[in-house]
Amino acid sequence: MKNIDRVLVKYNERLVGYLQILENNRIGFQYDEEWVKNGFSISPFSLPLSDDVYISKSPYFKGLYGVFNDSLPDGWGEFLVRRMLAKKGINFEKLTPLERLTLIGSNGLGGLTYEPIQREYVKNDNMDLDNLALNTKKILESKTENENLDDLFNFGGASGGARPKVHISFNDEEWIVKFGALNDSLDVGFDEYIANKKASEASINVNEFKLFESNRCKGYFGAKRFDRKNKQKVHVISLSAILETTHQIPNMDYYHLFQVIQKISIDKMDLYEAFRRMSFNVLYGNRDDHGKNFSFLYDEELKGYRLTPAYDITKTDYKLEHEMTVNGNSKPNESDLLSIADEFRLSRKICEGIIERIKNIIVNEKDRI
Repeated sequence: MKNIDRVLVKYNERLVGYLQILENNRIGFQYDEEWVKNGFSISPFSLPLSDDVYISKSPYFKGLYGVFNDSLPDGWGEFLVRRMLAKKGINFEKLTPLERLTLIGSNGLGGLTYEPIQREYVKNDNMDLDNLALNTKKILESKTENENLDDLFNFGGASGGARPKVHISFNDEEWIVKFGALNDSLDVGFDEYIANKKASEASINVNEFKLFESNRCKGYFGAKRFDRKNKQKVHVISLSAILETTHQIPNMDYYHLFQVIQKISIDKMDLYEAFRRMSFNVLYGNRDDHGKNFSFLYDEELKGYRLTPAYDITKTDYKLEHEMTVNGNSKPNESDLLSIADEFRLSRKICEGIIERIKNIIVNEKDRI
């Protein structure tokens, strides 16, 4: 590992700006002059376009702004990074945030890339998902000391989320395929497929998904990456990052999501889309609805932000409360949902219809492929 004190931030080969370690180990960010003229704000509230030097005051992210922290892996991805570095005698905890970003380089989630790149990803066309699933299980169980971490890192070292996953090429497009965690049922992928199917039928803008075949279970859940389009990266920022907070603390309400939509979304119908997602999560029992599971993408054609397609939709019976409260309630009911509709002046009739449609789909839909 090289010691890094300055990093170039790029977006589809365009220079966005610079991250640099300053006095007292603070980290400064400054947009490139050309980006200020022709680019866009990569974090609408925290990093408006200007030639200022920005220094984060957030108690989270070790001095980074949330938008850069979004690029770093968490959960499974961070687990792989830690294991890979430990095998090479490198202590992950001693790496600076800039050094961690350069490990991800151009393979992070979203559209931002970081140079110098300290580790190249090697393309691997081995698409044996059953074998990859078994290898991840062995690593999670720590049953082997000689696992090929490099291969798994190439497949999933930039991933976020708790469940193991791999990044693959399918039909010449980039997809993410999930495997079960240690305590998951063998058919957790099928369960997520059904959840996404129902959400789609509830008119939620669900990310394109499919069930990949397996010889050991009903299949692996896969979703096409919405942060890639026409071979180009798409800038994405999570709700948590926009508000400079961490999704690991349950400190947000759906009210915050609707507020942000009002402020930055170029499509005000996103308010109704958010209402559908909130209502589905509450009625279906998806309580893993934290601030990193809602994101916004920058639409370069429309010159503004809008909600990304919905993702990480599943049932979480093991969670007793929602990560994000509704109207201040961590165990919300229909009255709480409609209170949000009233607060943001959404049509009561339309929102009541959304709730009834979701309830009917949940009750009547048969779980079949």
